[in-house]
Amino acid sequence: MATPQGKSSTPPVAIVCVGMAGSGKTTFMQRINSHLHSQKEPPYVINLDPAVRNVPFDSNIDIRDSVNYKEVMKSYNLGPNGGILTSLNLFATKIDQILNLLEKRTTPDPAKPEIKPIKNILVDTPGQIEVFVWSASGSILLDSLASTFPTVIAYIIDTPRTASTSTFMSNMLYACSILYKTKLPMILVFNKTDVKDAEFAKEWMTDFEAFQAALKVEEEEGSFGGMEGGNGMGGGSGYMGSLLNSMSLMLEEFYSHLSVVGVSSMTGAGINEFFEAVGEKAQEFERDYKPELERKRKQRDDEKKAFREKELGKLMKDMAVSEEPSSKDPDQDMDTLSDMEDEIDEEEDEDGEGLTERYKQALADSGSQPPGGEDHSFTRYLRASQMNM
Repeated sequence: MATPQGKSSTPPVAIVCVGMAGSGKTTFMQRINSHLHSQKEPPYVINLDPAVRNVPFDSNIDIRDSVNYKEVMKSYNLGPNGGILTSLNLFATKIDQILNLLEKRTTPDPAKPEIKPIKNILVDTPGQIEVFVWSASGSILLDSLASTFPTVIAYIIDTPRTASTSTFMSNMLYACSILYKTKLPMILVFNKTDVKDAEFAKEWMTDFEAFQAALKVEEEEGSFGGMEGGNGMGGGSGYMGSLLNSMSLMLEEFYSHLSVVGVSSMTGAGINEFFEAVGEKAQEFERDYKPELERKRKQRDDEKKAFREKELGKLMKDMAVSEEPSSKDPDQDMDTLSDMEDEIDEEEDEDGEGLTERYKQALADSGSQPPGGEDHSFTRYLRASQMNM
């Protein structure tokens, strides 16, 4: 069987698994990790869930090793979600160290040719999907990965719970928001196909009329949205039915940019198809997404450079570095201490007597002198001057 990533020359791929609570994300991580080990291609695994107690796979980098989730909650007086978010923020400060480790493990080492470089990086995220996707730390982690490796988002969906048209559409809208927030290629993974086949979802995504027919059936049976009763909140007639029809048409373009696979984390069915989709999305990343990321990165660098130049110009203006004369009185010269001393020296040279002689003359004119003459008077004058200073 061929390796999931094909040739050894292909760059390593980062697979970031996200999904709502209960979608089977951790079990899916275990399955793909086991699959890669069976292919003699062990991945590099990163766990970003600080609140999980046990994970069914070994992590090369685990957020729990550097951040204590419970201590963060106590120290900052936070709830569960706030504790996860703050833990991710603290962990994001180590992103440079993480990238250095990943680059070492994904680059062949001439000194150790027996060690095969890593071809897959698996990233497990917190079950509270919004904490990771919509947080600043999540953006930092994803952007840093995408700037170094081809990065693919695997959005895990609970297939049995998506059987109704309303929950299906909710999942699609969430996937759409994640796609346009992360701006990374995405694979929709319909998990738990051993419980319910995912063909209905694939049909709804490719055939608008099939989705419309399913919606009409739910309205007639009074099971719209998974609730019983044909009227009131349980009914699907009117506004909600029309809204779902409109959204299904709106998302038609969105569906065309996705790869859809059905997998079973329990049995392993569909895992090969998943890695085929990963290979396609990695090529799509290099072709379509990477140039856009580089363009935006260059744009941000240019904006930062322009901002620095603007601030430097303000600073130079505040420091009066400009060569233009002062607007108050261009002819007026400011006297400095050194200028005044120069004038005094010139006057002393013209009069033919130094500063010491002038001090002596002033003391001589003041009256009586004690024994010891002018030298003693001059010393007393200097001491008095020092005391008055």
